[in-house]
Amino acid sequence: MASARKQVQQLARQLFRLSVVDGEVSAERVAGVLAYVEKNRPAHPVAVLRSYQRLIAAEIARCRAVVDHAGPLAAGVLEAISAAMTRRYGRRITGSARRNDSLIAGVRVRVGDDVYESSVAGQLEQLARSV
Repeated sequence: MASARKQVQQLARQLFRLSVVDGEVSAERVAGVLAYVEKNRPAHPVAVLRSYQRLIAAEIARCRAVVDHAGPLAAGVLEAISAAMTRRYGRRITGSARRNDSLIAGVRVRVGDDVYESSVAGQLEQLARSV
């Protein structure tokens, strides 16, 4: 069983490496990988595809800055955040805005597993934890 799991992980990682071009997930390559898996069914195809999907989702999240904001987002802020994150991580980061009224004011930026917060709600939460 452990050997099968290891083979599934290895195949998923190989497929993942085929899907990334110049540090970014290629939609065309992903389509090609899926067509290949459909045509040449490996052992445990569902497990391979689940593992592959997790790897692809994690890579996409690493290259995307999700900017939660409470009020209106001023013009150019999203581009400025994307540019700052691109410099910080040394790879192209694209931004997407998402309204979140629970922040009260300010922004929260998530790039992969990293979270940068400058919001009233975050400051109040931090203050409550310190008391």
